Amino acid sequence: MILTGTGRGFCSGADTQDVEPPPNIEGLTLTRIATRAMTILAQLVPAMRSMPQPVICAVNGAAIGGGMCLALGADIRIAGASATFRNAGINNGLSGTELGISWLLPRAIGAAHAWDVILTGREVGAVEAERLGLVSRVFPDAELMPGVLAIAETMCGYSPHGLSMTKKVLWSNLEVGSLEAAIDLENRNQLLVRMTTQNLQEAITARKQKRSPHYED
Repeated sequence: MILTGTGRGFCSGADTQDVEPPPNIEGLTLTRIATRAMTILAQLVPAMRSMPQPVICAVNGAAIGGGMCLALGADIRIAGASATFRNAGINNGLSGTELGISWLLPRAIGAAHAWDVILTGREVGAVEAERLGLVSRVFPDAELMPGVLAIAETMCGYSPHGLSMTKKVLWSNLEVGSLEAAIDLENRNQLLVRMTTQNLQEAITARKQKRSPHYED
């Protein structure tokens, strides 16, 4: 799955000019309205994580506030040269933590850089984002979508089951407490795919026959 923005920006975050209340709030107190609104937003990143398909985020232009958090929820982040990132909550008199950014960003770029970006509310351009590890690649703006589509096409040639199980373990192992626990999970994951599919045999046969593999998992 490729997630990108329409127009000149990826996602500019909350609309501070025309604030609409969340739906279905009749009869609710302010506390419950606020909780419901945040809950709806906060479900986005876990939903992206739970998808079996890898999510590639093509960041075109600004990724601000919740837009930056949305990008962090992707499995792969690719930026156009004009991409910028900023955690806007702190700039708007609010907390700088929302939608999982306090958990996701330190794991992506390390605590020192993450705290700098979150606490200062400064803008991070595409070049710095790649240097920090916030994105893995930067393309010229005109080449962003062709480049991302090429990456997705390569991944689509792999086993869908293999990709899904790999994504699951990558995310799960961000939360385990030791190397041994991570390896145990990898072992079970690899054996599950190895023993329940014919993928390895198909890959070997296809390589011998000089053709692309056709996985039926």
